[in-house]
Amino acid sequence: MLILAEIGLSGNLQSMKIVILHNIRSHYNVGAIFRTCDGAGVSKVYLSGYTPTPTDRFGRAVPEIHKTALGAEQIISWEGTDDLPALLDQLQAEGIAVVAVEQSSESIKLPNYKPKAKTAYIFGSETEGIPQEILSLVDEILELPMLGKKESLNVSVTAGIVLYYS
Repeated sequence: MLILAEIGLSGNLQSMKIVILHNIRSHYNVGAIFRTCDGAGVSKVYLSGYTPTPTDRFGRAVPEIHKTALGAEQIISWEGTDDLPALLDQLQAEGIAVVAVEQSSESIKLPNYKPKAKTAYIFGSETEGIPQEILSLVDEILELPMLGKKESLNVSVTAGIVLYYS
């Protein structure tokens, strides 16, 4: 338990985490995030924009997602949405804080972030991030401080850090 406390896991069984993947292009990133969601206690994943879903339009498993998710996509509840602003509004109406994980002048650095008991985290496109029109709808913007020369981490790595920290 000491190790878990050191990485930020509070053990609060009343907390709820939701993940929203918006415009993630890589099937492998989606699968890896599903696997992390299972390990981090996420209750549901929403997929929006052009993010691929774990099953195709015929209900068949998507092999690339299954390969990296190792079956987590069958354990974690998921849903596709065509109207992300409406979903965010619904979540906020239910008392769920909506937090975008994005670099911004308005962001809170991860070490300074205080997670809410019920939070939905939005992770965006590997190359474009989260669009400004979505950022304007969220409660908070969270950013990982980068110490090296690169500006960002892979979205699946970022999701792992954020989900285990909160």
